[in-house]
Amino acid sequence: MTAPEIRQQFLDFFASKGHHIVPSAPIVVKNDPTLLFTNAGMNQFKDYFLGNRAAAWKRVADTQKCLRVSGKHNDLEEVGIDTYHHTMFEMLGNWSFGDYFKKEAIDWSWELLTDIYKIPKDRLYVTVFEGDAKENLEKDQEAYEFWKKHVPEDRILMGNKKDNFWEMGDTGPCGPCSEIHVDCRPDSERALVDGKTRVNADDPQVIEIWNNVFMQFNRLKDKSLEPLPAKHVDTGMGFERLVRVLQGKNSNYDTDVFSGTIEHTEKLTGLKYGRTDSKQDVAFRVIADHIRAICFAIADGQLPSNNGAGYVIRRILRRAVRYYYSFLNRKTPLLHELVPVLAQQFANVFPELQQQVDFVAKVVFEEENNFLRTLESGIRRIEDFMGGAKQKAVDGRTAFELYDTYGFPYDLTSLIASEKGFSVDEKGFEVAMKEQKDRSRAATELDMGDWTVLDENPVSVFVGYELSEAETSVTKYRKIKAKGKEQYQLVLSQTPFYAESGGQVGDTGTLTFNGESINVTDTKKENNLIVHFVDKLPADITTTAKALINKQNRQATTLNHSATHLLHAALRQVLGTHVAQKGSLVNPEYLRFDFSHFAKVTDEELEQIENIVNEKIRANIPVVIQELPKDEAMKLGAMALFGEKYGDIVRVVIMDPAYSVELCGGTHIGATGELGLFKFTSEGAVAAGVRRIEALTGSNALAFVDAQLKQLKDIKTALKNPKDPITAVETLLQDKASLEKQLEVLEQEKVRQLSAGLQKQVEQINGINFLGKIVDVSNADALKQLCFTLKNEIENHVFVFAANIGGKANVALMISDNLVAEKGLEAPKIIKEKIAPIIKGGGGGQKSFATAGGQEAGQLDQVITQVKAIL
Repeated sequence: MTAPEIRQQFLDFFASKGHHIVPSAPIVVKNDPTLLFTNAGMNQFKDYFLGNRAAAWKRVADTQKCLRVSGKHNDLEEVGIDTYHHTMFEMLGNWSFGDYFKKEAIDWSWELLTDIYKIPKDRLYVTVFEGDAKENLEKDQEAYEFWKKHVPEDRILMGNKKDNFWEMGDTGPCGPCSEIHVDCRPDSERALVDGKTRVNADDPQVIEIWNNVFMQFNRLKDKSLEPLPAKHVDTGMGFERLVRVLQGKNSNYDTDVFSGTIEHTEKLTGLKYGRTDSKQDVAFRVIADHIRAICFAIADGQLPSNNGAGYVIRRILRRAVRYYYSFLNRKTPLLHELVPVLAQQFANVFPELQQQVDFVAKVVFEEENNFLRTLESGIRRIEDFMGGAKQKAVDGRTAFELYDTYGFPYDLTSLIASEKGFSVDEKGFEVAMKEQKDRSRAATELDMGDWTVLDENPVSVFVGYELSEAETSVTKYRKIKAKGKEQYQLVLSQTPFYAESGGQVGDTGTLTFNGESINVTDTKKENNLIVHFVDKLPADITTTAKALINKQNRQATTLNHSATHLLHAALRQVLGTHVAQKGSLVNPEYLRFDFSHFAKVTDEELEQIENIVNEKIRANIPVVIQELPKDEAMKLGAMALFGEKYGDIVRVVIMDPAYSVELCGGTHIGATGELGLFKFTSEGAVAAGVRRIEALTGSNALAFVDAQLKQLKDIKTALKNPKDPITAVETLLQDKASLEKQLEVLEQEKVRQLSAGLQKQVEQINGINFLGKIVDVSNADALKQLCFTLKNEIENHVFVFAANIGGKANVALMISDNLVAEKGLEAPKIIKEKIAPIIKGGGGGQKSFATAGGQEAGQLDQVITQVKAIL
């Protein structure tokens, strides 16, 4: 069976058991502060388990893109080293939300594995939670009894809390689990060693294939467990492992899930995979795994960057580059050439990559190219270090600098060092690494308390499309602490506050309890909850409250949000239909819109786009908003954003069906004429293949135009009101350039004359030819010219020249190369330690020449005296 056939059989099987087949959620998580990426199949259903939202179907099944490279579930450093860990993987899952429980989950998993997939029953073992006295948790006897109907008792093994109690993180839904393990060893080995002794023993041939999680509890901040509102089933089966078992392979990478990528890498490198258990083979596996994580994260809207989820993707990409650079002898970009191969492979199951293949390939290429340059710089850095080292050792701080600045992992630094006979201080490296992690954790740590529940019905209804204020009550609240600041989060029974989403910032406003007004500083989504941020709690939080948004801010934000829709359509009309939104920010002041495009938008194109948007504003087109089934909306031509998770019923915003139809949950105006005016303020690159436009609407746009007109008026006044100000400015610039050229000639002549006179004023100090003078020059460059002119005329020299230029102190210091070598005199050191403090400034430069600038132009005599004193 091929991998696609195996996947389809799973989905068909559970469809036959009454499950609704749902698409994968994006791999990049939004609206959940506890996660950067989807790391388990259950993430998109978390609200159902917590009771925050009612499930549309009681039974669902899916294949979910998952990524585990940070936090509790971190497999990155093992990926490629072994044959079964991955960054991105598919999790096949079947789910019950308060419907069936342990019996059906166990029966169906056994039926699928043994009757449909035909895995021999004598190769399967199951584990059951043995209980935990510290947590007051009993043995899962119920699961044990159900398994006895299918499996001999000697193949039902007890598992501890670590192996058989599943938790997605430090807090959240959890429960006992029952795993199924398969023994893939040859019969000869199975005869010698009983398979049950190899379960959960890190044997690469005896592996977990299915996990039935019975969600019963919610883990609270204080580590206690509370029962969930209902009992659920959360199962997961690693697709890559399943395919390996069914295709009879010893490695996940030998299956057709990865073989196409590996074969293409062989063609690109001219090397072969699978010949030896070597770093070369590890490199092939790293590339085959990492390209999947990179591509699907970018396709789901996460560009590589220097922070958050973007930094994780950049790390994964750079790890792949390091491996092909070091072990496949490839010094030019490679990963981008694998993108079309991967897109074609997953076109029928995850089509979002095929739909953006050119864009993703471009982003990957630019990231590879940039890192390869950094890699070469790092290699030069370590070679320079070793060339000047007094001992054959690389200290831990330097090793960490190579990791932090140049992306060198410790093992690559160690490899390069060992080739030159150097050792590396591993403990020092680990200390520096820990310090950075501690700093990073302290900067980003969010400490959230448990919810205090006032109303057992946690549903929070958003009424803000129609209303700006509402009578409401607090259903639950909790304290949070971020960067040392304490705040509170409130959930309301109904709210007019829009929660930050789709680029639109969250509303601010007030909550009034019995006359006591509490400021709402922000509103965000956490899964399906609308969470209001306040700096303090009211005296009586149980009373009814009046919720009122800041109407002025909401209106300005709404104008900018509607403008992004008009802009998006105009960009596609002028630049091409390859343009797709890659991010946005919509706040009361301005709008920011990121989009895929591979070239700078010209001034002519910007003018054309702006004109189209303003034409649509003047047309005063009604903004029609409808809620429709998703399939129906797509038939209307609605644009959906990659990386967004849409329900079956979607909100469609229409600004002329022939011009702009988008799926959007944001707030919008009634007609385009309300925007008044649209004005660009900037356009530029934000990442490879991504451009950014910033613009203004309404009164902000008018104020911008007024400011520009006033500036033009002031310029004309300064130019004495010429008829043609552009020609007047051009003439002024030409005159300036001509005068600067004349001044340069005069300055050079002045320097020549100064140098001729100064040659006669050389002092001998301890055998050194010293020149120290305050000179009259008009710019700092003249001081430099003076030094370099005299350098060729006077040997064994130390020059210090100072000048008062525009009321500021300027100093140039030059020391002949022989004195640098023989006497240890270094210009930057003298500048920083002796001269800069005198003039209250700073400076630096090369060992033989350095400059300084400062505030104290009246202290230049002391500068000359100080340098003489040193000599």
